[in-house]
Amino acid sequence: MSAVDPHSSAEPHGWERPAHSRGVPPADSDAVPREVGAGVRHRETPGYDHGGPSQHGRSPAESMGGPGRIPGNGHQAPVDDRDYPTARQTPVPDAPVGSEHPTAQLQPVRDDDPAAQPRPRGRRRAGRRRATGAAAGPPSSGKAGRNLPAAIGVGVGLGALILVPLFLYPFAFVVVVAGALVVGCWEMTRAVGRAGVHPPLVPLAAGSVLVSGLAWFAGPDALTLGLAVTVLGTLVWRLGDGLAGFRRDALAATLIAVYVPFLGGFAALLAAPEDGALRVLVTLTAVVLSDTGGYAAGANFGRHPMAPTISPKKSWEGLAGSLGAAALGGALLIWLLFDVAPWWGALFGVAVSAAAVLGDLAESMIKRDLGVKDMSNLLPGHGGLMDRLDSVLFALPTAYLLLALFVPVTG
Repeated sequence: MSAVDPHSSAEPHGWERPAHSRGVPPADSDAVPREVGAGVRHRETPGYDHGGPSQHGRSPAESMGGPGRIPGNGHQAPVDDRDYPTARQTPVPDAPVGSEHPTAQLQPVRDDDPAAQPRPRGRRRAGRRRATGAAAGPPSSGKAGRNLPAAIGVGVGLGALILVPLFLYPFAFVVVVAGALVVGCWEMTRAVGRAGVHPPLVPLAAGSVLVSGLAWFAGPDALTLGLAVTVLGTLVWRLGDGLAGFRRDALAATLIAVYVPFLGGFAALLAAPEDGALRVLVTLTAVVLSDTGGYAAGANFGRHPMAPTISPKKSWEGLAGSLGAAALGGALLIWLLFDVAPWWGALFGVAVSAAAVLGDLAESMIKRDLGVKDMSNLLPGHGGLMDRLDSVLFALPTAYLLLALFVPVTG
C-alpha cells in the first residue's frame, strides 16, 4: 500500500497531465522525477522557465537551496514565487511504501519518560490532599468541634479573673459580675438585632449594674426591685423611638432583662455572706465539673442524642457524665467546706448540673431560632461570653436556694 499523496486529490484533474506532453525536463535535470506513469502538476506562472534557469540565473532546484522537491508531487518552486509559501520548509519524508503505520514518521516516546509511565493503581493522585502544609486545611481541634487548647487557656483566665477578686476583695468580684452582665446584654441585643428586633442596650446595661449593686448591698428583695426598674427603663427608652415595632422590641428587652441581669444578680447574692466566697466556689466548681464530665462522656461514649433538634451534640451519655461528675464533686466539696452530709452535697451537685444543662439548652434554642452559631467571637475557643454564662445563669439561683436550705446564713 503506497503512501497517500496529500496534493493529488485537492486540485482539479485538469492539472494532471503526462510529463512528456508539457516539456518537463528530462531525468538528467536537477529535479527528481516522480514514479513512472505518475502525473506531474505544473502551474504556468509569469517568469517561470520550463526546465531552464530562472530569471536569476539559477535553476529552480538551486533557488530552493539544492536539489529537492515538494513531498509527493515532484514540482519545483522558485524562491520568490508567492504561490508557494512553503517552498523553503524542510520537506517531510514520505512513509515507506507498503507501511501500515500512519504514525511511523512521528518520533517514538521513550520508555523511561516519567510522563509516559502508567500510574500505579491503588495510589492516591496528587491533589489538594497531597498539597503542602500551607495549603492544607487546619487540623481538627477536637471531637466536639472546639479549639480545645484555646478553650482551656481562656477558661483558666476567666477563672483567675473571678477567683482572685472573690477571695481578696469581694466587692471587686461584684464589679466583675456587673461588667460580665453588661457584655452579656450587648451580645444578646446584637444577636436579636439580626432578626430585626432592636431592644435598647443602654437601659439594659445600666440595669445590669443596678441589679448587681442592689443584690450585694440589700439582698434578694432589692434584686427583684432592680429587675422591675430595669424593665420599666427599657420600655420608657423604647417609647422614644416611636410605636413601630414597640411590642416586639419590648418583649425582647424584657426577656433579656430577666435572662441576663436578674439571673446573674444571684452571683452577688451568693457572695454577700461572710462565707460567700466558698458558696460561689462550690457553685462554679459544680458547673465546671458538669461541663467537663458531659464533654468527656459525650465525646467518647455519646451515641443517643438528647435533643437533636436543639443541640445535636448533646447526648444522654453526656448528660449522665455531667450529673455524675457534679454529684461526686458536690458531695466532696459540701462535706469538706460546710461540714454537711455527702448525700446532700451529691443532691446539690445533681441539681446544679441539671440546671446548667437546661441553661445550655435554652441558649442553644435561642441561637437556633436566631440562626447564629455563637453569640460573638469575643472568647477564642468559646465563642461569646454568653456561651459561657448560659450554664452559670441557670445554676446561680438553683445553688442559692439549695445552699440557703443546706447551709443557712447566720447573723
